Amino acid sequence: MLVETSAHGSDLPARPRVSGERVHDDAPDTGSDFARLAAVPHGPEREALRDQLAEAWLPMAHRIAGRFRNRGESLEDLRQVAALGLVKAIDRYEPGRGAFESYAVPTITGEIKRHFRDRMWALRVPRRVQDLRNKVRVARRDLGDAAGGSPASVARIAAHAGLTEDEVNTGLEALDSFSTLSLDAEMPSGDDGFSLADTIGACDEAYDVVVDREAAKEGLRRLPERERTILYLRFFEDMTQSRIADHLGISQMHVSRLISRCCAQVRDDALGGRNDDQFQEEWPDRPGTAGSSNDTEKEAM
Repeated sequence: MLVETSAHGSDLPARPRVSGERVHDDAPDTGSDFARLAAVPHGPEREALRDQLAEAWLPMAHRIAGRFRNRGESLEDLRQVAALGLVKAIDRYEPGRGAFESYAVPTITGEIKRHFRDRMWALRVPRRVQDLRNKVRVARRDLGDAAGGSPASVARIAAHAGLTEDEVNTGLEALDSFSTLSLDAEMPSGDDGFSLADTIGACDEAYDVVVDREAAKEGLRRLPERERTILYLRFFEDMTQSRIADHLGISQMHVSRLISRCCAQVRDDALGGRNDDQFQEEWPDRPGTAGSSNDTEKEAM
């Protein structure tokens, strides 16, 4: 496990300055150790040398992590990510291709940026939108510094960043979407104790009733008048089947059969529909169809 150490506390000497190169205090001289690491086969000796190099360069990784503080992630977590990037840099570094610091710094920085890109967003945001967010953030900061802190317009941000106004608006929305608000969070206005979840509407069951009524209308229109009367008396006037039978002069059992038959027909019409020929075959007593008067008289007896 990597622990925080200082470069001065390491057994490795500080790396000498090369002409034209910026060397930090936390950049030790480990050129010979990396050359030895490349020649040592996998085993305990290699692991020990690898850990020694990681401890020597860990202060540099922590320094890079400090650049990203105050961005919604704890410094300790950022240091852990930087340490992971450092280990990757040690494993992938080739001594013959330049100084380790020149290779390690972009590797560690890239690891931290990937952490923000992949782990810190509450919702998965496309890479293009993340790039727009960064461009808009930098442009707004630059324009704000030049104008003494006053907010810049969308048009000025677009001209400064080389973006369209639509792209700027997308980036501005992404700036406010880095993290989400809990549904249990209290509303900022007043002390009424309402949470954000209290403001979210629920499904209105009345809409389902409207849909059902509209679906059943056509089937009800196609029923014979007597059958429509029976359904009305039963479901709207709340009359019993016996009272309906007395009212129409037919048996209670006949009322029961007609109600079942009507409901099944209306349900079938609402779900799939039937053509007029099928309807007339099932309802021969419908007004306007052949033999309806005789059948009606028979059912009434």
